[in-house]
Amino acid sequence: QVHLVESGGGLVQPGGSLRLSCAASGSFFSIYVMGWYRQAPGKQRELVASITSGGSTNYADSLKGRFTISRDNAENTVYLQMNSLNPEDTAVYYCNADVQIGPVDGKDYWGKGTLVTVSS
Repeated sequence: QVHLVESGGGLVQPGGSLRLSCAASGSFFSIYVMGWYRQAPGKQRELVASITSGGSTNYADSLKGRFTISRDNAENTVYLQMNSLNPEDTAVYYCNADVQIGPVDGKDYWGKGTLVTVSS
């Protein structure tokens, strides 16, 4: 069907940066919204940022401009540039896509996640 594969996670020092990527593959008509969510241990999954096919973005207020989401529609790929990272950003980051899979069908898909660890 549709697969989302994240990459770019890893260990980064406080104040550092990481760039996450998520590529969508499979059979579908289009992807309306792509986004990033994160889930820290013992916490609920929360929205980080999302972006529509037209480039409209939405961010969690708490990020205060530290993160930037972008997408390449031709490659069906979404990116998350994370700057000024702190230990509170440590979480598994999940890619999400609102996918139109048929003329009248749409479905929400999730990637398996990529771990981001912010530590000295």
